[in-house]
Amino acid sequence: MTDALEALERFYAAEADYLAAGGPGKGDFSVMAAHLAPDVVMYQAPSLPYGGTWRGHDGMERFMAAMSELWSELTFREQHYAVDGETVTVRNDCVFRARATGREVDTSVLQWITVRDGLVSEFRPFYLDTSAVLAALRG
Repeated sequence: MTDALEALERFYAAEADYLAAGGPGKGDFSVMAAHLAPDVVMYQAPSLPYGGTWRGHDGMERFMAAMSELWSELTFREQHYAVDGETVTVRNDCVFRARATGREVDTSVLQWITVRDGLVSEFRPFYLDTSAVLAALRG
């Protein structure tokens, strides 16, 4: 396993623990932040309610809060990785459940992730179908 993939898996484990604890206000974000570069950047599709650019640990914590407000569940059924140096590409086959509507969307999200010096520094997710994601949120 490469260093970049090992760092990403440590982040994913911390993220899962944070969400299992209840997410914002209940989980300890600092444990998850320990796996993120101080200048981490998350790019989300502008059409999504949590779209835009989220910067730094504060931005990532606010992003997690925005996601938690909208989604009650996110299940990864399958993940496939490709690693090239500091870049990890992950195809996530997942199911999202909207908190407000209870509707589910079964989709794939491709993530282009950069790991620098053992810390995740950039996330670029690409949704297979943002209109399906929005439809689940809107009911």
